[in-house]
Amino acid sequence: MPRRRLLLIALSLLILVPGVLGYLWRTPQPAAPVLPPHSYAKALRQAHDGQPGAARVLYQQLQRSDLPPIRRAALYAELPSYPSPQALKLARQDLEHDDPIVRRAAINSIARLLPAAQRSLVLGPLLEDDEQSVRFAIVDALLGLDPDDIGLYFGPLQEALEQYQQTLEQQPDDAAAQVHLARLYMHEQAYAQASAALERSLALAPEGLDALATQVRLLERQGQHDASRQVLAKALALRPDSAFLQYQLGLWLSRHEQHEYALLALSRAVELEPDNSDYRYTLAVTLHRLEQVQAAQQQLETLLNRQPANRRARVLLIQYWKETGQLQNVQILLAELEQQNPDDPVLQQGL
Repeated sequence: MPRRRLLLIALSLLILVPGVLGYLWRTPQPAAPVLPPHSYAKALRQAHDGQPGAARVLYQQLQRSDLPPIRRAALYAELPSYPSPQALKLARQDLEHDDPIVRRAAINSIARLLPAAQRSLVLGPLLEDDEQSVRFAIVDALLGLDPDDIGLYFGPLQEALEQYQQTLEQQPDDAAAQVHLARLYMHEQAYAQASAALERSLALAPEGLDALATQVRLLERQGQHDASRQVLAKALALRPDSAFLQYQLGLWLSRHEQHEYALLALSRAVELEPDNSDYRYTLAVTLHRLEQVQAAQQQLETLLNRQPANRRARVLLIQYWKETGQLQNVQILLAELEQQNPDDPVLQQGL
């Protein structure tokens, strides 16, 4: 072999061998931690069931960047049960998410996390969002706020509200859309337009419960209280075992200061649909209003046994236990809350 070729081979080995040995002897770097495939479903179930550590695992999932939008959006349905500065930070970040479904889910979550006075400051800028459905979600989140709470966003909100109404007007064959349209018109006290929208909805679905409930509220807004009662009475005569209608009757009676009779209707609604948290919560509030405090506490205890993650019921029961001086029960509820979410604002108040 020629001398020149031997020199080239030797030189190549001098260059390659140190690199190969360095690769073989290098200290391996730890791989980035990967969450197991089941961690999402496990975390979602843990949050939904109010298990210890629920807030922590929920926040961890929202910090992931590899979740499909539909899964990410599902997490926001649970987030309002675990309020904290971290929860709000995560939700605010997703107001800029690329997918509208995630932005809408974050909007709905923030609307439940923040009091009215702060809501428009966080959500108002999205009235300029490029996606129409996102702008309409902001309208739903801000509707009903006082003009002072809406502040600088009053003009953009009215513009988006008008666009929302125009879009729903173009869906005359959608019963649910017409009910929503009626509610938007009621907000503006445009009662004739609201009534027309409800008539369209009921023509499409004569037994539509949402439409019937909205019709009751519309008649009340116009001072037609007897007519509103008759709408409920007629519907209940046809479906006396409807938990929804019994609940609506209870609400109507409460609005008209007939709390003793409301109690009967609300109790019937809970009997017909015992797992409905709204029905049982309202029953507890009505019992407390009638100074049946122990019975109210029992209803909230039942609700928490069925739904440990129901923070609204937990906070109210803490208040009721405090009123009766049963501080040991308060401590138990606070300890459970701390296990779920150690950063919950209620914990800062203590006993």
